[in-house]
Amino acid sequence: MTDQQFMAWLKNPAAVRMVLIEAEVNVDGAEVTRYIASREYVTGPADVPANTAYLPLAKGGLAFTEQVTLIGEASLSSGDIELDNGDGALDSWLSDVWRNRRIRAWSGDPAWPRADFRLVFDGIVDDVGSSSRDTVNLVLRDKLQRLNTPISEAKLGGTSPNKDSVLPIPFGECHNVAPLLTDPVALEYGFLGAVESLIEVRTNGKPLGVMPGSQAGRFKLSSNPFSTVITASVQGDSGGGYAPRIAPLVRRIATAYGKASDRFTEADLDVANLAAFDAAHQQPVGLYVADRMNQAQAIQQLAASVGAQAIMSATGQLRLVQIALPAAGVPVEIGPDQMLANSLRPAERLPVVAAVKIAFDRNYTVQANLTTSIPPEHADLYATEWLTETVVDEAVQARYRQTDDPVQIETCLKARADARGEAERRLALRRVPHTIYELDGEPELAVLEMGAPVVLRDDRWGLAAGAPGVVVMMQRNWLTGRVTVGVMV
Repeated sequence: MTDQQFMAWLKNPAAVRMVLIEAEVNVDGAEVTRYIASREYVTGPADVPANTAYLPLAKGGLAFTEQVTLIGEASLSSGDIELDNGDGALDSWLSDVWRNRRIRAWSGDPAWPRADFRLVFDGIVDDVGSSSRDTVNLVLRDKLQRLNTPISEAKLGGTSPNKDSVLPIPFGECHNVAPLLTDPVALEYGFLGAVESLIEVRTNGKPLGVMPGSQAGRFKLSSNPFSTVITASVQGDSGGGYAPRIAPLVRRIATAYGKASDRFTEADLDVANLAAFDAAHQQPVGLYVADRMNQAQAIQQLAASVGAQAIMSATGQLRLVQIALPAAGVPVEIGPDQMLANSLRPAERLPVVAAVKIAFDRNYTVQANLTTSIPPEHADLYATEWLTETVVDEAVQARYRQTDDPVQIETCLKARADARGEAERRLALRRVPHTIYELDGEPELAVLEMGAPVVLRDDRWGLAAGAPGVVVMMQRNWLTGRVTVGVMV
């Protein structure tokens, strides 16, 4: 079935809609797949899976909500499926292990062969419960939940005093970090794995000579330091090729770290989206992980450095989305023909911002009152955690009566020019008022993705001529075919 044929079916008000669900679950220690549907459906001998009956249990829910923000706040999309348990036949399902198991849903027509159904959700089950005597509810989350696990729990081991310490990992270029002392006798320090290069190793801010260590990512001091405080500036993790930019690091963290069983593969990535994002965002970044930071948190920190957010597409692929106006791409028309009558309403008025302060090039080991013979200006830098760039629109500031000092936004950016560019980008977007409108749309709008460009048209709120907008919220209900869309204009 072509995209055009599927879209024509979505637009057809007489279409009969149903959902097929395949949910993985652990039953008495065995991993099995349960086949569920919103009405009776049996596959044929040539289908995949063949000769399989989907139990007609889904009677509600299947409304999945996604949302992005202007400031790249981390979030996980959520929804649920309500299953019919009026006869108690599913009581035992509440004792099965559903958590963190994969679940997928396809939308289509009961008359279609299995291959023509379209994948509309690929995520995981967060939990199982019961909202009433007659129901079993599967709580859904997007696949980012799989990355809610520590990037690494690898400890040094051995017999040294730091044997129970987690080995740190530098991603990109990191300034003045504290490497782990791995061998006190040999004066060896280091990180979890191979790094691209050591820029400089210091004691109390003064450079030290070093030699190669016992393994990749380790180094030895060439002389006994006069201080126990050893820091280094480093170009970090070099697995898969050193690339200190947001998209390559997101890809690396998602596919090479965390639990081996939960790591993403190439199939879990929107490769085209990540390549386009990388082409548009070449700013060097750095993130030092010295504790049990989880993958999703690290990924969102990197993305938020340029006001972007890591999200999962409706079909379960990791994407990076930066909210912008006008949004890139060919806009989709949303007017009276694409929404239910009188359903458009203002949902949120975003505050105007007159100044933006970006913090960049983090000093990971703040050292005040250094007494070594380094220049005073260098000592001042080691005593400062962040460098900052602030841009102000004085006219907007006066008009909206805002304070002079904006809240500092901490990023992984390295260069002052990039920090200023990001501050100017955010100010240009936020110096004018924006409104998020919500509307109840026709089924064809269900194919929209977060960050998609639209033209919003209505006879209210000054939208008669159409206004450029960007999709910032989607709530899809594949049982009813309805969709709620949030558009920022």
